[in-house]
Amino acid sequence: MAKQVAPYGSWQSPIGVDALTRGVVDLGQIALDNGYVYWLESRPEEDGRQVVVRRGPDGRTVDMVPAPYNARTKVHEYGGGAYVVNGGTLFFSNFDDQRLYRVDSVPGGEPVPPRPITRDERLRYADAVIDHGRYRLVCVREDHRADGREPVNEIVAVSVDGDDGGRVLVTGSDFYSNPRISPDGARMCWLAWNHPNMPWDSTELWVGEFDGDGGVSWMRCIAGGQGESIWQPEWSPDGMLHFVSDRTGWWDLYRWVNDEPQPLAPMDAEFGRPAWVFGGSTYAFESPGHIICAYNRAGSWHLASLDTHTLRLEDIETPYNDAFQVRASPGCAVFIGGSPTEEYAVVSLDLNNGKTEALRRSAEFGIDQEHISVAQPVEFPTEGGRTAHAFYYPPRNRDYEAPEGELPPLIVMSHGGPTSAVTGTLDVEAQFWTTRGFAVLDVNYGGSTGYGREYRERLKGQWGVVDVDDCANGARYLVSQGLADPNRLIIRGGSAGGYTTLCALAFRDVFHVGASYYGVADLEALARDTHKFESRYEDGLVGPYPGSVELYRERSAAWHPEELSCPVIFFQGLEDEVVPPAQSETMVDALKRRGVPVAYIAFEGEQHGFRRASSIERAAEAELYFYSRILGFDLPEPVEPVTIYNLPGGHD
Repeated sequence: MAKQVAPYGSWQSPIGVDALTRGVVDLGQIALDNGYVYWLESRPEEDGRQVVVRRGPDGRTVDMVPAPYNARTKVHEYGGGAYVVNGGTLFFSNFDDQRLYRVDSVPGGEPVPPRPITRDERLRYADAVIDHGRYRLVCVREDHRADGREPVNEIVAVSVDGDDGGRVLVTGSDFYSNPRISPDGARMCWLAWNHPNMPWDSTELWVGEFDGDGGVSWMRCIAGGQGESIWQPEWSPDGMLHFVSDRTGWWDLYRWVNDEPQPLAPMDAEFGRPAWVFGGSTYAFESPGHIICAYNRAGSWHLASLDTHTLRLEDIETPYNDAFQVRASPGCAVFIGGSPTEEYAVVSLDLNNGKTEALRRSAEFGIDQEHISVAQPVEFPTEGGRTAHAFYYPPRNRDYEAPEGELPPLIVMSHGGPTSAVTGTLDVEAQFWTTRGFAVLDVNYGGSTGYGREYRERLKGQWGVVDVDDCANGARYLVSQGLADPNRLIIRGGSAGGYTTLCALAFRDVFHVGASYYGVADLEALARDTHKFESRYEDGLVGPYPGSVELYRERSAAWHPEELSCPVIFFQGLEDEVVPPAQSETMVDALKRRGVPVAYIAFEGEQHGFRRASSIERAAEAELYFYSRILGFDLPEPVEPVTIYNLPGGHD
């Protein structure tokens, strides 16, 4: 069948906005317990409610957290590590009241309705483990009882039968994570760090011993410190402490032997990830002598097997280029994996025959492979004679082609974090655009993880410069290769990616239109108003505040509205405590006054990152409509209009 000829951007796509949410779930935190597999699902169709799901050996699944309960913690605001399970009993943090709840279940049977084991809603809990010998949970607690002052983070013990808040075991540092108890119950390890560090900057690995009363009476720091980031300390089944450290410039695996860290698989690769949330895992013990691990090399993740006796590392062939939440039991590994042509899934790997099975997919798109644009890794020149990294998606739709000689509009995607990364795994959001005739460049600008500490630290003191230059140079590179229309360059991003977007539109003469999702417009306001976890993050990214206040203003689009002359659409959650609505609203008002085309869509009930299906779908449709009106192409199907102020010819 001959393809239809139509301009880029106006192709009829098989991926509607409902494909972004209908039957789509975000997958997270995996746990294994007595032959059962547990995972977390965030469901847009249930307003983003997070549910712990259990799958039995017979393949039957059951929700362990019934509605309206929501297994999500607010510790550090980003949460993670919201549940722990043992012997069929589940403990989870509930979003609405931040209390810990217990759910009992006979193996294979239906769970008993949750019952609370903590009472004070000002106390938040995360990253719990079971202290078997003392019949309690050990977890990170964030104490918000001191109104008007910074919350206090500590490691506490909570009785599994009910507690008034927990017994403090470790205190004194600004932040804690990863309390983990040795198999014999005699020792505990944990991570600690202090302002202004983030966990990927400098952390300390501590070990303590339990006394007869269940307290931690002896403790010492054994690794880490300034300039060293530790990730995921774990005890092996035979009681040897393992961890990931970037002391060589790469997050490599180590174990603690004879009071020294011993490298297990030293190489220029990353076994760690930025700890934005609790409960991350890139390795697990199949047995005392066998580790299943994931590592990132040049932006792509690999699954591998490590013999702890011979220290031989062997790659495990799978179709996946991303793997996280790695868990293992004898003969089996379970992880979340994705590939350029397959959506993320909870994957079970038989270690005896190498076969994989997708236990739960994040979505069932049902899209013909001929529609899928496969990510292509790109390395391109940027400032200072260096190179930066990205994934390029060419426009693709089996039913359409563009008129001869036409070049596609390009959407540059700037990820959040900013210390995060993209992997080129199948992303329905990118396909939403490529099937309509857009090219997409997903940029891992300097500061992203996956390329070593040196690359990650390019952003130190240079936020709003390096990231912006890399996004701009990525667009220029594709234009130079004849892959993008130089007159239709778009940039979009959320949170920190929204900050990069606004800076690129204000301070670089490259892009023609943009979309900011809850983006940072004013660094000074962010420094004054944000939550504890990120309250000193900008010290490293920009400079100490308020001493560097002029630099904060210099790099903030809100302080230079006269520089921003490109049309922008803003999306904002009205309950966002990370980037409050005032940041977006200030920019919208300034652009209205200056006569620049602008649109603003705010969502009741949404926080930092949209979770509701209605919000996600409306935002995608509105963004597409905005681009069509600004860049002047027709849409093949009607969509709900957006009010665009200062549009030539009158408001929409």
